[in-house]
Amino acid sequence: MKYMLMMNTPGSGPYQVMSWPKEDLQRHIGFMITFAQKLGASGELVAAEGLSGPDQAKRVRAGAHGEPVTDGVFPETKEFLAGYWIVDVDSPERAYAIAAEASAAPGKGGKPLNMAIEVRQVMTGPPPDAMPGA
Repeated sequence: MKYMLMMNTPGSGPYQVMSWPKEDLQRHIGFMITFAQKLGASGELVAAEGLSGPDQAKRVRAGAHGEPVTDGVFPETKEFLAGYWIVDVDSPERAYAIAAEASAAPGKGGKPLNMAIEVRQVMTGPPPDAMPGA
């Protein structure tokens, strides 16, 4: 079963981590790299990416003729999606355990961030023989 683990962080502007002392930021990034390597070695990692801050994001919708229409940055919010992992595991409990480990990434001063990680199963389509006209 595939699950998407979404790392949410407080704020609505530039990443707060960019104002951390250099050693704290290096510790945090080091954790993320090691964590991804560990999941890759276990065969559970499908994909993982960090995302730019909401100050660089655009909301896009289709215009009258299908052209992209942008609408500034995200609206004010208390949290935003900072990054994600997609894992392929045998159970929801394993996905939860991975999320808990990610949640404990070191923050400022080396203290665990205990950030919220949203866990959602990746939907799959019906088997081809169940499709209309099959």
